[in-house]
Amino acid sequence: MKLKDNFVTRDMGGTQVMVAVGGSAFSGIVRSNKTAGFIVDLLKTDTTKDQILSTVLDKYDVDPQTAEKDIEKVLEKLRGIGALDE
Repeated sequence: MKLKDNFVTRDMGGTQVMVAVGGSAFSGIVRSNKTAGFIVDLLKTDTTKDQILSTVLDKYDVDPQTAEKDIEKVLEKLRGIGALDE
């Protein structure tokens, strides 16, 4: 899976902001906290949920079940706005 090319992210003072630039039914702004922004950044290249989980576990002090649940929440939000190529 990968973030679609028509979604652009920028860091704005510690908050990641994502917008769709053409070719998307979504027309809004998505603000992400640091962890969600980290996950979105991982999705800028083709990856899998397992690879994301492994990288999150390496970076953050979190148990696997909590990390997996949080990753799925981010992925569901991105799916909901049509931001993922799967």
